[in-house]
Amino acid sequence: MRVLVVEDQAELADDIADGLRDQGIGVDVAYDGAAGIEKALMNTYDVVVLDRDLPKIHGDAVCASLVGSPSAARILMLTAAAAVGDRVQGLNLGADDYLGKPFAFEELVARVRSLARRAPAAAPVIVRGELVFDRARRRVSRAGRPVSLTRKELGVLEELLVADGAVVSAEDLLERVWDENADPFTRTVTVTVARLRRKLGVPDLIDTVVGCGYRLP
Repeated sequence: MRVLVVEDQAELADDIADGLRDQGIGVDVAYDGAAGIEKALMNTYDVVVLDRDLPKIHGDAVCASLVGSPSAARILMLTAAAAVGDRVQGLNLGADDYLGKPFAFEELVARVRSLARRAPAAAPVIVRGELVFDRARRRVSRAGRPVSLTRKELGVLEELLVADGAVVSAEDLLERVWDENADPFTRTVTVTVARLRRKLGVPDLIDTVVGCGYRLP
């Protein structure tokens, strides 16, 4: 899963991003509306966490722009303007959800995950043979045996399952499970895939396509 946080309060934006990364979610940050639109249109995101009162381009205009664009990202408005009228207005602009400040971080995470599951072709439970991935509960089992995975391992497995047999490059995994600031020359993806393979057991479920990436057929 990859999320874009558009928030002009830098400390809050960074705190949200760090907290989501701790949950195994790839996160990018934009500190104004113009940068938010640019990043949202340049990259593929599952969810955009969007402050409403933004500099350069107001959050309402950002929301309208994204709704009218090819982006399939779900939009969670996050703002201090939390009266019923404000929420209705935000939802009428095309936002998928609305969360007022201050907020409980656990609720933010739950709402982000819920929105991501509403994305096109994003089934809440993915079954591939004897492998079952419950995306809502973040639980994996193989042949009925629970498999304990770290958040990054869950993220990699999720991306491979959602790809439905297609090859996913290490660069794509780095971008979607980590974020835009990840070192493209790191061996993090290779190491994480190797650990994931060991934990899933035998026979090996993940194919390495030399020079291209990984797939889960």
